[in-house]
Amino acid sequence: MSLKSILQRGREKLAAANISAVDGELLLAHVLGIERMELHARNFELSEADLIECEDRFDDLLRERIAGLPTQYLTGQGPFRYLTFDVGPGVLIPRPESEGLVDLALKEITTSQKKLSIVDLGAGSGALAISLWSEARNAGKEVSIIAVENSPEALAWLERNIARHEADLRVVKSDVSTALVGVKCDLVIANPPYIPLSTQLPSELSHEPQCALFGGELGYEKVLEFIGAAARILKSQGLLYLEHFEDQAQILSEYLAQDFKDITSHDDLNGRNRYISATRR
Repeated sequence: MSLKSILQRGREKLAAANISAVDGELLLAHVLGIERMELHARNFELSEADLIECEDRFDDLLRERIAGLPTQYLTGQGPFRYLTFDVGPGVLIPRPESEGLVDLALKEITTSQKKLSIVDLGAGSGALAISLWSEARNAGKEVSIIAVENSPEALAWLERNIARHEADLRVVKSDVSTALVGVKCDLVIANPPYIPLSTQLPSELSHEPQCALFGGELGYEKVLEFIGAAARILKSQGLLYLEHFEDQAQILSEYLAQDFKDITSHDDLNGRNRYISATRR
């Protein structure tokens, strides 16, 4: 028995369930308390007893992964851009598809001549807000960020990640539609629930909070609530950056036109129409 053979057997089990071999590497690295790439860069000298214990713990995680639990929930961590976030049941897992939304907002932050006030509506784990705060600071830009979240479960993860990254954020517990009455800001960023209720999702998504995924019968009903909130709290000439389902750009652009101008669609890394930006009139 060797670590290499344990990993190979794990990969084979995952392949039979049509799950990426990367998941096996992440789970085994979690068992060993190391980073994934260390599996390939280091030589490990483990006793037979340690190898048996390692294989047992790895097999337990493999069974849960094959049963549908997301790898990020099993390891308790989800990478996003340059940071890693604590995640678990009750909060949406940060995904690479949302990283481009941060890029769009950062372009405005890094070129602005003033300190921008930013609101993240439906902040969840804090991936968007904390990434913006961290990367703006690294670029020498000071920002003021409010993270709005209403779910008690998600709020616990949000606070945990703020503490983990020592981020200077203000958290507001509120529904999006009633948040920050009387407050005005320069920029709103949001990844609202936008999936139509009729959409068949992968089984692992059933473990994530459905309220953070489904946006209504048509998918964009909740998105419209977020747009309404953004129109209310943005200053004149303030900017909105929003993620949406890939076939919603046209209907959202029409709705945005009531209160916004310079409405622009943007593709994600896979070339799918996934983000929209707009300027408050």
